Amino acid sequence: RESDHRAWTPVSYTVTRQNATIQGLIQGKAYFFRIAAENIIGMGPFTETTQEILIRDPITVPDRPEDLEVKAVTKNSVTLTWNPPKYNGGSDITMYVLEARLIGKDKFHKVTKEKMLDRKFTVEGLKEGDTYEYRVSACNIVGQGKPSFCTKPITCKDELAPPTLDLDFRDKLIVRVGEAFSLTGRYSGKPAPKVTWLKDDVVVKEDDRIKIKTTPTTLCLGVLKSVREDSGKYCVTVENSTGSRKGFCQVNVVDRPSPPVGPVIFDEVYKDHMVVSWKPPLDDGGSEITNYIIEKKDTHKDLWMPVTSATVKTTCKIPKLLEGREYQIRIYAENLYGISDPLISDEMKAKDRFRVPDAPEQPIIKDVTKDSAVVVWNKPFDGGKPITNYIVEKKETMATRWVRVTKDPIFPGTKFKVPDLLEGCQYEFRVSAENEIGVGDPSPPSKPIFARDPIAKPSPPVNPEAVDKTKNSVDLSWQPPRHDGNGKIIGYLIEYQKVGDEEWKQANLTADSCPETKYKVTGLTEGLTYKFRVKAVNAAGESDPAHVPDPVEVKDRLEPPELILDANMAREQHVKAGDTLRLSAVIKGVPFPKVTWKKEDHEVSPKADIEVTGVGSKLEIRNTVHEDGGIYSLTVENPAGSKTVSVKVVVLDKPGPPRNLKISDVRSDSCYLTWMEPEDDGGSVITNYVVERKDVASAQWVAISSSSKKRSHMAKYLMEGTQYLFRVAAENQYGRGPYVETLKPIKAIDPLHPPGPPKNLHHVDVDKTEVSLAWNRPDRDGGAEITGYLVEYQEDGADEWTKFQTVPMLDCVVTGL
Repeated sequence: RESDHRAWTPVSYTVTRQNATIQGLIQGKAYFFRIAAENIIGMGPFTETTQEILIRDPITVPDRPEDLEVKAVTKNSVTLTWNPPKYNGGSDITMYVLEARLIGKDKFHKVTKEKMLDRKFTVEGLKEGDTYEYRVSACNIVGQGKPSFCTKPITCKDELAPPTLDLDFRDKLIVRVGEAFSLTGRYSGKPAPKVTWLKDDVVVKEDDRIKIKTTPTTLCLGVLKSVREDSGKYCVTVENSTGSRKGFCQVNVVDRPSPPVGPVIFDEVYKDHMVVSWKPPLDDGGSEITNYIIEKKDTHKDLWMPVTSATVKTTCKIPKLLEGREYQIRIYAENLYGISDPLISDEMKAKDRFRVPDAPEQPIIKDVTKDSAVVVWNKPFDGGKPITNYIVEKKETMATRWVRVTKDPIFPGTKFKVPDLLEGCQYEFRVSAENEIGVGDPSPPSKPIFARDPIAKPSPPVNPEAVDKTKNSVDLSWQPPRHDGNGKIIGYLIEYQKVGDEEWKQANLTADSCPETKYKVTGLTEGLTYKFRVKAVNAAGESDPAHVPDPVEVKDRLEPPELILDANMAREQHVKAGDTLRLSAVIKGVPFPKVTWKKEDHEVSPKADIEVTGVGSKLEIRNTVHEDGGIYSLTVENPAGSKTVSVKVVVLDKPGPPRNLKISDVRSDSCYLTWMEPEDDGGSVITNYVVERKDVASAQWVAISSSSKKRSHMAKYLMEGTQYLFRVAAENQYGRGPYVETLKPIKAIDPLHPPGPPKNLHHVDVDKTEVSLAWNRPDRDGGAEITGYLVEYQEDGADEWTKFQTVPMLDCVVTGL
């Protein structure tokens, strides 16, 4: 087992000798061993080693050191180096012994006096011109090993060799701020060269961060926690009496850039965007600026919103601003090594300093032909920047899309002849002004014009005449003019003149208020006589007037009333209950007749809405009920006569309750119900009756018949002795009517009759004042148990019987005789 383990591991089970070779042990480990003897009976006790045994090879003296070399020779010293022996003899090297022999003598003498473990030694105190050879031996705990092979004879004299320089760094070195860097290399030369470090032609001095370390063969410049100022061109010079060598390295200590240089300049400010600019950072961090990060913030909020992170220019457009809000702009510079601290602008309000031009006023259209028109407009406010162009657009009146009339600039004139119009089409035009800010809003559309050659005034209307009149109005009609002057007739102007006056008065103020060839002139005075004339109007103006041939006296024209019935009064009207009843008719007559609605020669229900217009009348009843049915009449009357029409209205509804519900033939299990049809069948045939019963002790009605068309029903399957109520309802196609219910419950029992006479009445004893009687039961009890017997007596010769008493038994003693 290993000395630091408790578990034993078997090595062999078949050892028959008194020795064994243990393999598989680990060199440098300590082990304990134990042995037990075994025979056919079993295994005996173990014998264990008392001390741990360390596993290692047998120890001998070391082999000879290797590669003994002369590194430096002067007139009074020799410097030698060597490598350790391949095998140390199984024990660590304790020291090296260096020996020298002067050429011409036989023996080597020891040069080192103390224990030396270094593998480099300089032999000093030699004479110039002497020649020596050297060897070295290694020692361990066993002793001194064989010496190494001797060096070649070495003569003590100064050697000359020009400097050499072998650098470990390249021409350029990039270092992040805060990191350390070092410039190292190897050099040689005889005599030993002097090493000098320069940065940008200035000697480098050591401090807390900059360290310089130089050995006879190596050189090193180290910088801790580098800063941007450590950047520069470093030079190392190795120089002796025979010459010099130089090495260069351009060190760039890189960092994130410094902030952009302010202030932030607002080059352009508008209500919805700004254009800002700034200067690059003074220090780009040793790496080219890759981009700028721009953010914006509403001063009323704490949140910075990104604008862009992709710009490489020192100017940026800030979009999506809210007019009137104040904003701050924050700008970062970014290179490969990070993002700078921000440059923050002053507050700036989003509002237009300059803006697009205002919309021109509504343009005027002149000189219209069948294929062109001249659009004229006034110059609008230019928004602070000179107007550079006008944009004229056209569209057909019924279209929705505006089209530019030309792509060429229109400036500085404020009129333009629009070509390429389609003859007969109606067009609208609008104008927009443009400056360097942009295009302003368009003007209101012009009045529509038709693309056709100039039009003339129309000819007068044809055949004006008075076609009707009342006590305060006259109806005129005419035909269109024979010539419209190549322009659409906009309408007509009607004028009237009282006979004897010179002044003509206008009946309508504008022609478009009378687009048709008829007009009703109102506001006239009854009994007076008037003249009338009509003018046609198009875009060119008014025509000459056309006169009504004869003056017209204003008075009512008598015409007897006339009724033209609508379909809802042409026949009997059926209306479902809850729907709306509508009755209407067209009414004619001069003067307009008086209108009267009645129902069954009485006033109609207050719920009826009656509307009378100049051409007819309408009666309307919403949510009709059965009572709204009946004969409705419409009477129209004027001085020329009267006329009346009637219509029967049937409101279709559920029937009323059946009448005279009676119950007869009551038995212990049945009874017979009869009734009469409802007074009101709801305007529809009774389709069936619903019969229900209810035990008086129950709250639930039970249907016993729902399809019977008869007015009677045999109620069966009653429970003897139970009291029942019955009810009946009628149904038609519009639903079930209300129930009629029996007033009193009936009891399900067979009919009761008086019992028969007792049999075999006789006396059994007689005394002077009393008689003992006896009798037998009667043959029939009348359908119920006999509850008693009435005993009466009569004096002989008398007419009346006297009641004695009722007894329950079949005997009785009559006393008091």
